[in-house]
Amino acid sequence: MKILVLNAGSSSIKYQLIQIPDNKVICQGLVERIGEEKGMIHYQTERHRINQESIIPDHTTGLNMVADFILDSQIGMLKSADEIEAVGHRVVHGGSYFVQTTLITEKVKKVIKDLFSLAPLHNPPNLAGIEVAEKVFPKAKQVAVFDTAFHQTIPEVAHRYAIPNHFYEKDHIRLYGFHGTSHQYVAKKAIEFLAKANTKIISIHLGNGCSMTAIQDGKSIDHSLGFGPMNGLIMGTRSGDIDQSVVLYLQRHLGYTPEEISTILQKKSGMLGLTGSNDLRDIEAASAKGNKMAQLALAMNAYRIKKYIGSYAAIMNGLDALIFTAGIGENSDVIRQLVCTDLDFLGISLDPDKNLVRSKSIRSIESTTSKVKILVIPTNEELEIAEQVFAAL
Repeated sequence: MKILVLNAGSSSIKYQLIQIPDNKVICQGLVERIGEEKGMIHYQTERHRINQESIIPDHTTGLNMVADFILDSQIGMLKSADEIEAVGHRVVHGGSYFVQTTLITEKVKKVIKDLFSLAPLHNPPNLAGIEVAEKVFPKAKQVAVFDTAFHQTIPEVAHRYAIPNHFYEKDHIRLYGFHGTSHQYVAKKAIEFLAKANTKIISIHLGNGCSMTAIQDGKSIDHSLGFGPMNGLIMGTRSGDIDQSVVLYLQRHLGYTPEEISTILQKKSGMLGLTGSNDLRDIEAASAKGNKMAQLALAMNAYRIKKYIGSYAAIMNGLDALIFTAGIGENSDVIRQLVCTDLDFLGISLDPDKNLVRSKSIRSIESTTSKVKILVIPTNEELEIAEQVFAAL
């Protein structure tokens, strides 16, 4: 079965065309810096590798460009759109409605749209991907894999908020969790690497969006994102954890509307708000040149991650492995170094030389004296999505 996987993030689209069940990647690529002055689209097959700079104002434009590459008469891998039997879509927020991989219907699309307010950076491009794919690949089955599904195992003691019970019972306000396909994939790889079933793992997913998950025996038991994908770690444009009083102050005393506050906290905060850029590569370069705000932003980013490492090690009463994954987690030796410094009490000790090594394979970067494995595991949400789609169909 040929399955096209679309993973639409807040400013990017990752895609892979995969032959299942032999897991052969026919083509793959990335559309990045969507909505910025200069976007990029990458397209790769066994014979072709294209990196094209382009203006990509929105996700619909980017998805149409992906389809054009795949069906191109000279460099494309398909003669007809009908060759794709299924399209698997990463959908960030499934609320309490979807707890497993789901065939997309008009009713499913309506619910995804109804959840826009809970994931305003993600569910809209996720739905755009579905609607474009329905037009370009009309004979393919459209299937949604929800980020929130992996976190359904988080116990009530962790997913409830200390607010009046009716908000939970009638309005389903609770912690849902996100980046589930990524955390699930790297956790499976870590368990295989450690060769033990009973494991205590902290998975750190660092990209433009960031999250951490406490994973015990392969199951999510706590997570840094919550009701929506905005709290927890400092992200590219999102603030992460913030005192609720700040939100009330912005509204009551500074006159901002709820919509304006949402825009500030989701699209103008985080590393962008601190430094003027949400691209960590630019921030690290500025830091290396002595930019004080860039240095502070990196320190704040690492500090927040370390706080979660400590809390998750406490709730699991131990730690076997620390995983770094996603674009920043896999590629930024600077962030990994900052995070793992002064964690000796928890038995975490980084080898600085191993940390500098680049590889597309799973690698351990802890020192010989470290009691905890420090793993860099390239995530493959697309393969995880394809396998779930295949199993569902």
